[in-house]
Amino acid sequence: MTAVPDRTSPVAATDHHPAQAPAAKGLKGDALGLVSSIAIGLASTAPAYSLAATLGLIVAGVGLQTPIVIILAFIPIWLTATAFKELNAVDPDCGITFTWGARAFGPRTGWMGGWGIIIADVIVMANLAQIAGQYGFQLVGLHGLANNTLWTTVAGVVWIVLMTWICYIGIEVSAALQRWMLTIEIAMLALMAVVALYKVYAGHGPAGSLHIAASWFNPFHLGSVSTLTQGVLAAIFIYWGWDSAVSVNEETADKERTPGRAAVISTVVLLLIYALVSTSAQSFAGVGTKGNGLANPANSGDVLSGLGTQIFGTSGLGWFLAKLLVFMVLTSSAASTQTTILPTARTTLSMAVYKAIPDRFARVHSRYLTPTWSTVGMGLVSIVFYVLLTMVSQNVLTDSISSVGLGIAFYYGMTGFASVWYFRKVLTRSTRDFLMKGLFPFLGGAMLLFFFCYAAFDIYADPSYGQTVIDLPLLGKTGGVSVIGIGSLVLGVVLMVIYQFVRPAFFRKEVIAVSHAER
Repeated sequence: MTAVPDRTSPVAATDHHPAQAPAAKGLKGDALGLVSSIAIGLASTAPAYSLAATLGLIVAGVGLQTPIVIILAFIPIWLTATAFKELNAVDPDCGITFTWGARAFGPRTGWMGGWGIIIADVIVMANLAQIAGQYGFQLVGLHGLANNTLWTTVAGVVWIVLMTWICYIGIEVSAALQRWMLTIEIAMLALMAVVALYKVYAGHGPAGSLHIAASWFNPFHLGSVSTLTQGVLAAIFIYWGWDSAVSVNEETADKERTPGRAAVISTVVLLLIYALVSTSAQSFAGVGTKGNGLANPANSGDVLSGLGTQIFGTSGLGWFLAKLLVFMVLTSSAASTQTTILPTARTTLSMAVYKAIPDRFARVHSRYLTPTWSTVGMGLVSIVFYVLLTMVSQNVLTDSISSVGLGIAFYYGMTGFASVWYFRKVLTRSTRDFLMKGLFPFLGGAMLLFFFCYAAFDIYADPSYGQTVIDLPLLGKTGGVSVIGIGSLVLGVVLMVIYQFVRPAFFRKEVIAVSHAER
């Protein structure tokens, strides 16, 4: 039965011929609480892995101003998180950006929002799998295998299969695993930071160590807007993933409030972790390009494993803690693999329920109450993509990972703008509505739009950026990162047009333009 429309709802106030929304999707309701939702949001960002893979790159670009750049990158993330929180409060649909974008701007925009989530998650799965494979071998001392492309690929595929299976057998199993791994991970990062600072200020730091200075937190020392922008672009990646807490909203207790709160809390916790670790690591190792320096190209792809040995030592308890830190990076990438499958499977589930993709992706397991085709399909597509890119070229794989930032900025920014338009009828109702539903999401969307354009058409398009160059008709030689990032979105447009001809039902606006109050 269709409920009486809530006339204060912006969607209900503007739709004249709404169709009844699909029934419940069959997921297990009330399976997650606030703590589990926060754990999923944090685990999806993979704090240890993100720092290991990105901190050195940020330092190489902005030097001593790394802590303030990481703090500034939090701003558009937090502003966008308010959009997710407010939209979830009135429409807790696991399709998130897909559903909200479609309700605000129409089905084609929503379809592209869903595609942005899918393509970003599939691409990043390749890197997560590779890191999991490499760290697994490093942990047991098999460094030769860790540097062997074939064996790291095999190990990465095994990780994807394992994480897909865990996601398949139930959201509660996934959440319980995340809580334990995340607790140890954060504890290890905090311990590393404290021990590093203690050694520096006790005079036991290595050559090049520095005392913390106020200038590290002054953005005006960066020298140019271009340097600031490049640094923030790199730093935004380490925050990505907290929206997984919202994508499991239909399986969360108090689904109108808990997922949004979990998302915002996750972003704040991430800020504290990243600010602490980046500051302490920079103090301990310095920003030099040789030896221990964080800007040393030899360390840029994996900062934490080298720092762990230097900070904790190589014998006794120190040896164990250094190994545990490596293990945390391994489990961090594995956990992020798992929590990358979760939101993608639920996005495709929602898209299938609304007829935006084939119906089989809407199937839910009768016992586990998890998406079946969507979960398994995400795992299989990730494996195929990872193996193909590895076979083609490690350089292409590296540039594909760099292009993920464009997908992130695309669907995060779309969510910010969707909030403004979705709530346009109620923005003047109160100061809170104006700020939380309108101004903050708009500012977040505008910042991410700027970063997207600046990165895609300037930084990433430069042939000297990244590992690959592609000679495009009319445009000439273009950086592979830009081509992969923009090309993946263009591929989405092509697939959307094709599907529109095959099955046009979804693209009739009334199929998706239904408010939560009308369900």
